[in-house]
Amino acid sequence: MTDPCPCGSGAALDACCGPIIAGAPAPTPEALMRSRYSAFVQGKLDHIERTHAPEARDGFDRADMQKMADTVSWQSLSILGTTGGGAGEDTGTVEFVARYRQDGAEQMHHEKSHFRRVQGNWAYVDGEFNPKAPPRRVEKVGRNDPCPCGSGRKYKKCCGA
Repeated sequence: MTDPCPCGSGAALDACCGPIIAGAPAPTPEALMRSRYSAFVQGKLDHIERTHAPEARDGFDRADMQKMADTVSWQSLSILGTTGGGAGEDTGTVEFVARYRQDGAEQMHHEKSHFRRVQGNWAYVDGEFNPKAPPRRVEKVGRNDPCPCGSGRKYKKCCGA
């Protein structure tokens, strides 16, 4: 029996992230994200560097990544959502939370990663850390306005009472 994949998919490493880490193309941005997490867990930084888009490679600091790999114990990966990345699409996003332990403290890394195809293969472009939902517009209801629940009564005599 082979080891389970660190990405939390429930599949064996050989059938999940292993082939992608070894150089097979990822079929979706999510698959690439999962393989990058698994590569971090295993300390396979060549895969992390190789899967950066060309413009993102300048910001890749191998020494920094090695230091992190040596001091972090990865715990779990949760995919919160994906957009794009389907057949015929050239961009996609993956929002995720990666939990880890560093210096005895539980930590989490929340990111919305952006991916695009580079010569037919998915590549990591950049990410928003701790992404926020778009602001919601809330209209204040006056006491004498009709109640927004639809009762036909004034707000002060209905839900505002």
